Amino acid sequence: MQTLHRGYKALELLSVLNLDRALALLVLGGALFLAAYVGTPQ
Repeated sequence: MQTLHRGYKALELLSVLNLDRALALLVLGGALFLAAYVGTPQ
């Protein structure tokens, strides 16, 4: 039972770390898109 609990905690930590990376990539992509949108001549 303890192994199952530790495995769940490790999986939760892994998902939190991956969510942080995905959020950082999303913010970076949004910033690049916004810079390209603002930087294009009209």
